[in-house]
Amino acid sequence: MAKFIFKMPDVGEGVAEAEVVEWHVKIGDRVEEDQHLVDVMTDKATIDIESPVAGIVTEVAGDVGDVIAIGSMLLVIETDGEGEPSEEEAEAAAEQIEDDMSDADGAEPAETPEPVRAEPVSLRESSAPEEPTSAAPVALATGHKVLASPAVRQRARDLGIDLAQVKPAADGRVRHADLDAFLAYNAGSGFGAAGKARGDEVIKVIGLRKRIAQNMAAAKRNIPHFAYVEECDVTALEELRAQLNAARGDRPKLTMLPLLISAICKVVPQFPMINARYDDEAGVVTRYGSVHLGMAAQTDNGLMVPVIRDAQSRNLWQLAREIGRLAEAARSGKATSEELSGSTLTITSLGPLGGVATTPVINRPEVAIIGPNRIVERPMFVSDGMGGERIAKRKLMNISISCDHRVVDGHDAASFVQGIKRLIETPALLLVD
Repeated sequence: MAKFIFKMPDVGEGVAEAEVVEWHVKIGDRVEEDQHLVDVMTDKATIDIESPVAGIVTEVAGDVGDVIAIGSMLLVIETDGEGEPSEEEAEAAAEQIEDDMSDADGAEPAETPEPVRAEPVSLRESSAPEEPTSAAPVALATGHKVLASPAVRQRARDLGIDLAQVKPAADGRVRHADLDAFLAYNAGSGFGAAGKARGDEVIKVIGLRKRIAQNMAAAKRNIPHFAYVEECDVTALEELRAQLNAARGDRPKLTMLPLLISAICKVVPQFPMINARYDDEAGVVTRYGSVHLGMAAQTDNGLMVPVIRDAQSRNLWQLAREIGRLAEAARSGKATSEELSGSTLTITSLGPLGGVATTPVINRPEVAIIGPNRIVERPMFVSDGMGGERIAKRKLMNISISCDHRVVDGHDAASFVQGIKRLIETPALLLVD
């Protein structure tokens, strides 16, 4: 048997270390050549590392979540061959792994907040707390019959309450109010409780969830955010969308998103500081002529931001098709690094979960992020066409924007959103060059 020390391969230009996301082998396991050993994550990709040799795993470096430097020992395998592998053989195996890794595409983590699941890597079950005792005064069992109406007795039976344990009123009769008081005091003892306590879970923050946490902390620590919210009447926009979908033929169905992106792209040239990136270390703002729009997408692996390149040059149908393609690539884990990087402005939406207003976190180093919210129907005063007003049911949606106050002034942010509002409230303008 020979001992083969497998070192962390060079997984990309400029990458100095990688985080262990998941081990697929443990000490004592037999592995075959090209068998999947471990998943590691860099700043740019999640990478599968395979074994260059066959043998028995005798040592592994680090637990899930640990960071290992490139060139450091990753694991040790006792090979089936005789004698220590030559230095040339070891280097050749490592070079092959590095070549394979250089061709791998991966997902760059998003820098926008949205809730994501982290897979538990270790669990610690706590013992359930003892049942709390009631703080309510309890009637002593005296052997005499408890006084209560039939309705109170039936309710007590339905709730599983022993009337002898309920403190009666001053006249000795148990009433509904006394049952209510008993339930309130015994809320933690099973009466009226929402459910039993579960064991605690300790979940290690690793991989994409860890990258998101780091990026969100950096964005909030370094960027002085401010938010602005405006209400928009999207009744006419929704009517236009329905008309376009009715005549779409084999083209993709239009959601609200392509229409909003089209409005954003039409207004951006008037406010170039919105479509920009700020290098705060160099003290340089780069204002972009093209809109490379990041689109925050929730996936099983976490929040990702695929990028619609040159969004300003695409019509509504092209935007809809690209949105669908990128969303599917992100969900399936097939989005490339290029598709997940280089955005100049980001839009984030929770769809029907949108809520009244949001204050999204900026996708650093960008300087603004736009958040459309849920559409709701409410009565509004509208023109009756004869100089008066009438009340009508309208579809309304709030548009939120968060900006970097070092670069974007409040007046510019408000004016930018007002420009979007004018377009979506007069949607025919979206179809005019």
